[in-house]
Amino acid sequence: MVAQQPLEMILVRQLASYLAVPIWVTDQVGNLIYYNEPAELLLGMSFEDAGPIDAERIPDMFRATALDGTPLAAGDLPLSMALSTKAPAHGRLRFSGLDGATRAIEVTAIPITGQGERFLGVMVTFWEIGD
Repeated sequence: MVAQQPLEMILVRQLASYLAVPIWVTDQVGNLIYYNEPAELLLGMSFEDAGPIDAERIPDMFRATALDGTPLAAGDLPLSMALSTKAPAHGRLRFSGLDGATRAIEVTAIPITGQGERFLGVMVTFWEIGD
């Protein structure tokens, strides 16, 4: 179960719910705490059905590879890089959605730092790209 979130993360979730671009939000250890409706189309399942997901389960659920199909280590994903370095990260990859469809996407992961320089998590935006 995901714990109560800081106010800043609640506001990030609210902002994401109003945007028309896919947004995925994690807490400071990488647990998925929210993704918006546009992200549901690419991830293959509504957030209501998927719910929060523990960080350890995410790599197996979405199976990311490089665009050429080469397996990617979890640490090579923009989300993982942003979590570990607390700096923005960007990349292109292919993943399998919860609906079984494979999609090529471009990803930007942005660390979220709250008041008092508290690292709170990462906001990821992504969009489908052509091969």
